[in-house]
Amino acid sequence: MTAPTKPPHTSPADPASGSPSGSPSGESLHAPVIDWFDENARDLPWRRPEAGAWGVMVSEFMLQQTPVNRVLPVYEQWLARWPRPADLAKEAPGEAVRAWGRLGYPRRALRLHGAAVAITERHGGDVPADHAQLLALPGIGEYTAAAVASFAYGQRHAVLDTNVRRVFARAVTGVQYPPNATTAAERRLARALLPEDEPTAARWAAASMELGALVCTAKSESCHRCPIAAQCAWRLAGKPEHDGPPRRGQTYAGTDRQVRGRLLAVLREAHGPVPQAALDRVWHEPVQRARALDGLVADGLVEPLADGLYRLPLT
Repeated sequence: MTAPTKPPHTSPADPASGSPSGSPSGESLHAPVIDWFDENARDLPWRRPEAGAWGVMVSEFMLQQTPVNRVLPVYEQWLARWPRPADLAKEAPGEAVRAWGRLGYPRRALRLHGAAVAITERHGGDVPADHAQLLALPGIGEYTAAAVASFAYGQRHAVLDTNVRRVFARAVTGVQYPPNATTAAERRLARALLPEDEPTAARWAAASMELGALVCTAKSESCHRCPIAAQCAWRLAGKPEHDGPPRRGQTYAGTDRQVRGRLLAVLREAHGPVPQAALDRVWHEPVQRARALDGLVADGLVEPLADGLYRLPLT
């Protein structure tokens, strides 16, 4: 989620194959969205030139399903401790889990550590610019590879996160929300809307993402502040209510995720192995607690030792 250097606006690829008849074209969307971004983009550390490709990659791992305000302090601490992939690769994976803190979904910390090891071993410690090489790194999926290639290296890729998908669903497709999972049709539309030249395409990727994060939000869209409100297919249709499958909620209280978080908190704060009794105190229900602990072990986030002791993983 960085902000590539501002390019001149150019004509896009033909979006007809991905958008309904009568919907706005990429050509009509690019300039107003990019101009809005130039005026309204947040000053985030991973958007600054000094962040480099590693800073962009770290931010993309952390920002998955986690809001910016929670990521910022952990990101700053992470980059201060591990300014290059090789610095993280030298540490035990458990240290990555420890430093992840309460960001949630801690398997991301293990995946980021694994990517750092691979970058160090395969690419001399430099995050590769090639999309295929990025995609070949452990823990890197299509979205993250496209985001790093676009935001760090200014390349032309469709970067489809939840915010971008929502903007395209409303502005072009005319529906309130995108499907629960990214579809082939969404990918075709995103590719069709891409500007032809790389700098503009990279800027468009960042700008459309920011528009979804700040204006075209999930719960309280601010159409009066939207630079493309006059073209938005959903607004022009009268903002019809979502009539697709129910949107997934993100419950937390009482779930295995909460139990896992409490167990990991004990291990993160400990300076050595932790006895089973210390873990038993964090959750009252023994079956759920055991299931959560077994899941942490299976995911490689916790290492069981002899005599009922547990620790964060060393290998």
